[in-house]
Amino acid sequence: MLTRFIPNLFTLGNLFLGMMAILLAIDGNYSLAAIMVIVAMLLDGLDGRVARALNAQSEFGKELDSLSDMVSFGAAPALIIFMVSFQDSMPMLAWIATAAFPICGAIRLARFNVRPGIPGYFTGLPIPAAGGVLATLSLFNKDIGPISMMIATLLLSYLMVSSLKYPNFKKVGLPRKAIWIAPWVVLFAIAVAVIFPEQLSKLIFIPLVLYALYGMKHNMRTAASRSRAKKRKDEKSSRSSDR
Repeated sequence: MLTRFIPNLFTLGNLFLGMMAILLAIDGNYSLAAIMVIVAMLLDGLDGRVARALNAQSEFGKELDSLSDMVSFGAAPALIIFMVSFQDSMPMLAWIATAAFPICGAIRLARFNVRPGIPGYFTGLPIPAAGGVLATLSLFNKDIGPISMMIATLLLSYLMVSSLKYPNFKKVGLPRKAIWIAPWVVLFAIAVAVIFPEQLSKLIFIPLVLYALYGMKHNMRTAASRSRAKKRKDEKSSRSSDR
């Protein structure tokens, strides 16, 4: 019984860090708030792997994971970006951009729970990646204006509900023997994050953005390939009709 609850401890840790991120953002500690979102991503990546390694997957765990993700990667990043960049901007646009992010995140999670996905891929940008990008993006508020931040927030919101394909790394397994090392990895990550919050957040921002942009680039290449194939097909049909 205890073994079956272990994956849920990682999920609850994810939720706890999401709540910490919200409280830290309200308190004005934005760098540490962003780090809480990043460490929550680590826990979110571990819970499913631990569940598979222990053969402890359940519908309860799946639903708990979605609810935790909604807080840690939907509400928390939206609040962080609002507190950092949107408070002194045009109120209506700021509210729309801030609300759109968790709304699209909720749609993304609901769609993931009810629709079978493509093996090896996610449909739409996963909410943990979108939340990680938004939380770390907030640290660049001195270099990026509020309007650009709003556009980025709306773009991330769209990518979550889009039909773009993103690689699914969650299926990468975790050896059963490595499960007991996972908590120490999390504690080490938290310690490094607390010591170097802003530097680590900005470093992690780069691969997260590249992942978010991957889907757009991959979709453009796929669309171009289909367009070329359709053009060749039309040309063949045209030649056949001429004969």
